[in-house]
Amino acid sequence: MSQVECQLCPKYCRIDPGRTGDCGIRVNLDGKLVATTWGHPCALHLDPIEKKPLFHFLPGTQILSLATVGCNLHCRNCQNWSISQAVPEETPAYDLPPADLVALASREGCPSVAYTYTEPLVYFEYTRDTCSAAHDAGLRNVLVTAGYANEEPLRELLPLVDAANVDLKAFDNDFYVKNCEGTLRPVLRCLELCMEYGVHLEVTNLLIPTLNDSPKQVGKLVDWMFKALGPDVPLHFSRFHPRYRMKNLPSTPAETLERSRDMALSRGLRHVYVGNLRSRDGESTFCPNQSCPGRDRPLVKRSGYRILDNRLKDGRCPDCGAELYGRWE
Repeated sequence: MSQVECQLCPKYCRIDPGRTGDCGIRVNLDGKLVATTWGHPCALHLDPIEKKPLFHFLPGTQILSLATVGCNLHCRNCQNWSISQAVPEETPAYDLPPADLVALASREGCPSVAYTYTEPLVYFEYTRDTCSAAHDAGLRNVLVTAGYANEEPLRELLPLVDAANVDLKAFDNDFYVKNCEGTLRPVLRCLELCMEYGVHLEVTNLLIPTLNDSPKQVGKLVDWMFKALGPDVPLHFSRFHPRYRMKNLPSTPAETLERSRDMALSRGLRHVYVGNLRSRDGESTFCPNQSCPGRDRPLVKRSGYRILDNRLKDGRCPDCGAELYGRWE
């Protein structure tokens, strides 16, 4: 028996017989690579879609959210480390093949399914097969991902994906190497491919004090997004809280999140939000038309994951008729 090379992500793990790759769930069995968590999610919840976070995709709806154990990154601040860094044989899981999972979503009245919490790209086959079954049933598919995968599997999966929130952890390769055991460029390529395939895209950037929250760092990320993704893709600046192996740092100051939001807006991004923080304007959606007579009045007013008011008419501002990026039906 020989090693098998996994070509799913940029780590290209060479896996000995009976062993797993870096993600902990792809094992070499008799010379064949097997994804051991296929059909066995360890987490299953009904969430508001705003929790993903997705603010411009089916607002106010519930989404069936699932995850298996495993991740190909090892972020020192991971909030879901108890499952992302777990191993299948030690973690309780459901028996839910794709058809059963899609049937559950339909019974619960969910218009969409989210592959989230850990890294849906490492349980690739389960994500792909469930996405296919969901589309056949008329449901939408949502990826919540760190985007650390190779181009070929992404090109296979993205035609089945309706929306994605990609976690762009920092616009700094050293940050990825030191804090996540990954690299930056594959994540940027994932974002570009989402745009190429017409996936509704939103981006999250967790601001961690002293590591990626400087105006210079934030400015680089915003400028790249504006150039590569355009001005309309929503950006969510999220508040860090001490977690896992990064308990030595304080929570992100509110001023840092608001300053970063103001900077992103001033550099041309049209939809910028703050998360894990109550904010007067940073949770709500405003008209991007600078000359709109109602521009200071929220189109979609939110508090946390709750929508307090939605004035959009068929995805357009009722005050000026401007069309907003998103899928609002």
